[in-house]
Amino acid sequence: MGVMVKLEAIIDAMDLPEEWESFLDPETGEIVTVSEDERSLLDEEEEEAEVLEMPDWARESAQRIRKVLDSGRALALPDKFDIHEWELMRQFSASVEDPDASAELLEAIHGGGAFRLFRITTSRLGLRESWFEYRAEALRRIAREWLEDHGIAYVEESEGPGIGDAR
Repeated sequence: MGVMVKLEAIIDAMDLPEEWESFLDPETGEIVTVSEDERSLLDEEEEEAEVLEMPDWARESAQRIRKVLDSGRALALPDKFDIHEWELMRQFSASVEDPDASAELLEAIHGGGAFRLFRITTSRLGLRESWFEYRAEALRRIAREWLEDHGIAYVEESEGPGIGDAR
């Protein structure tokens, strides 16, 4: 049996701002997250002087990230493009049982400022918590499907220990 990763660790690594990427080493279960700034530093040729000027923690982090990415095993976790937040908002809006609330939410996600207007509308309609629960379950489903598609064993939080807490 291979490495067992924690589903929650995968979800947390997927749910980062756009300027971050997350990768999983399926052999070790290690998850690394890389910001755009870190990625550009890693992509550039390292100059010894620059490396020496880095604080110890930054140098160690860069080495760990480079090791995972250079291993050839690193798998990019689903990102914002794969998750498609707008489609999740549309599906949630269509699933709301109250037809008036559903129509308001569907209207809110069209046009400029759709994400902000959706957030305001869910709060005003008292559906903010329902949205968060819906979104969390959608991320859980996406993470499970991704892990299963890649043949990676995982445990739910309540199932006990797994690898994947390191970042």
